[in-house]
Amino acid sequence: MSEFDWKRWILLKPKEKLRHEGSKRNGFMGEEDIESYSILSESGNVIGSVTVRDHKAVKGFRRTINVIQRDELKRVLLDKTHTFS
Repeated sequence: MSEFDWKRWILLKPKEKLRHEGSKRNGFMGEEDIESYSILSESGNVIGSVTVRDHKAVKGFRRTINVIQRDELKRVLLDKTHTFS
C-alpha cells in the first residue's frame, strides 16, 4: 500500500504472522485506502486483527496513515497515526 513501513508498529510475537484479508477505497474521490489483516498464531489460529487506513487529503496534499491493532476480544492494543506534510 505504501513505502512507509507501518508494520514496524505492530506488536507480534516471533512466530505470529499477518494475513491480508482485503482492501477497499473510501471517500467520494477514493482518497482513503483501507487494508484489513488477521494476526495468526504459530498454529494458524486467528488471534487478532489490524486495520490500516491510508488517507490522502484532497486539499493540502497531506497524507495520514492510521494503524489499529486489536486482540481476539476486539480490545485495542495499538492505535497509532503518522501524518506526512
